[in-house]
Amino acid sequence: MARQLTFDLPVREALGREDFMVAPSNALALRSVEGWRDWPGGKLVLVGPEGAGKTHLAHVWAQEAGARIVSAGALGDADIAALCATPHIAVEDADAIAGRVEAETALFHLHNHLLERGGRLLLSAKHPPRRWPLVLPDLASRMQAASCATLEPPDDTLLAAVLVKLFADRQIAVPPRLVAYLVARMERSMAAARALVARLDAKALAQSRPLSRALAAEVLAEASMDSTGPGAA
Repeated sequence: MARQLTFDLPVREALGREDFMVAPSNALALRSVEGWRDWPGGKLVLVGPEGAGKTHLAHVWAQEAGARIVSAGALGDADIAALCATPHIAVEDADAIAGRVEAETALFHLHNHLLERGGRLLLSAKHPPRRWPLVLPDLASRMQAASCATLEPPDDTLLAAVLVKLFADRQIAVPPRLVAYLVARMERSMAAARALVARLDAKALAQSRPLSRALAAEVLAEASMDSTGPGAA
């Protein structure tokens, strides 16, 4: 039975290994992460679009390796020596620091200190390192030497499973026929799945309506208008 929609319950995203849904689009990346002890040069870059599962895989690895997860954007203000007290580090959104000299310098020192001690460094990014417009040549050369594991766009089966999981994170039971309806009509990305579930939940709560095909049709139409309207990219 679906939860009562009059209560805005907290979202608790499940990020354990048992919650990671394996499909052809992400199986290679998962194998690469699970083989972390043998990463060439001690580092790996996870590459994929927003919402593809990079954060989930970083958490899977952190639990397995006893690693710490940090945002690349926070590195400029971080105590690198204190960070390196942890044997292994995952840095999320590494390509977002390109052009920010303090953050680039911090990542350079983190990379060197960590790997000199035999640690492992996992980085996530939307693009492979060769496309990062880094301003520090030494950092660029080290990042471009890293192996990459790419998460591809999801197929129908994975997209359906992800929708079910995202609803479950919000404590919502969703009918299988509604999931199939959404998969056939939504934008085909993990980020779109997240946005769609959030939008459906918010509209159902605001209007005290159950999840239904009619509600889904309204939300999909609104999302389509947003993406094609005057303000759309």
